[in-house]
Amino acid sequence: MRTRELHEALPPALREAVDDFGHHLAAVENRSEHTVRAYLGDVVSLLDHAVREGRTGLADLDIAVLRGWLAARLGGGAARTSQARRAAAARAFTGWAHRTGRVPDDSGAALASPRAHRDLPTVLRADQAEALLSPPAPATADQAAALALRDQAVLEMLYATGVRVSELCGLNRADVDHARQVVRVLGKGAKERAVPYGHPARDALDAWLRHGRPELAARPSRDALFLGVKGGRLQPTVVRRIVAAAARAAGLPHTKPHDLRHSAATHLLDGGADLRAVQELLGHSSLSSTQIYTHVSTERLRAAFKQAHPRA
Repeated sequence: MRTRELHEALPPALREAVDDFGHHLAAVENRSEHTVRAYLGDVVSLLDHAVREGRTGLADLDIAVLRGWLAARLGGGAARTSQARRAAAARAFTGWAHRTGRVPDDSGAALASPRAHRDLPTVLRADQAEALLSPPAPATADQAAALALRDQAVLEMLYATGVRVSELCGLNRADVDHARQVVRVLGKGAKERAVPYGHPARDALDAWLRHGRPELAARPSRDALFLGVKGGRLQPTVVRRIVAAAARAAGLPHTKPHDLRHSAATHLLDGGADLRAVQELLGHSSLSSTQIYTHVSTERLRAAFKQAHPRA
């Protein structure tokens, strides 16, 4: 059954608790729409499992119910990452229920979860990034030329700043400080950060704003920095197509916008940047999220040693 159907089948008190929890995540914790949807789906699944076990009240959500629910999901072939998220959602829900006086104890506090397996991110070599960012041949038609300028600015900004694709699409013209070459980015949890960019991105952005954007600008665009072909705000799906097309043109494997973010972070660390500084640039709330790039750099170092050292 779908989440909505499961939600409607819950007892009224549990449905109300789910709705209140969703409001808390969105309005108080300012979680993203994606996180709210995922957490609510997990909580509805948990409560459905509890009801099927004869537990019809929030106070019935003891550690045995939580572990039984996770075990049932694991038996269904759930990935470790999904299990880790489900455990996090359950802990968030029971913690919220306890803080708001809905239950006397926080049963989820004792719930452990499997560590999510993290593959090393895909990272372009410096020469591959250079090839991907090489400007295409100038287009002749006005709109085609404008789109080419936009695509080049998009690629340069993704690699220069390491922003997420959603953050790039959310940029407005007022977010760019041209004099200081800094862009104001609104990241996850509505956290704002300032990210610098270099001369190639500056030149590409200037060309887009001067000669490309006016060609596509329309009333719906308002203040959006990057525009779609119809003049509205550029969408993430289009950015993914831009990056994939540039990679094909450069003879590279399939590349995604997040690969440019990974590459920017790794190249910064390879160049001697401080890990904390890279954390700030990427907008990571935890240093552990940034530390994966040190593993990438180590792997690159090991590969170079193995290839070049006579006694490797």
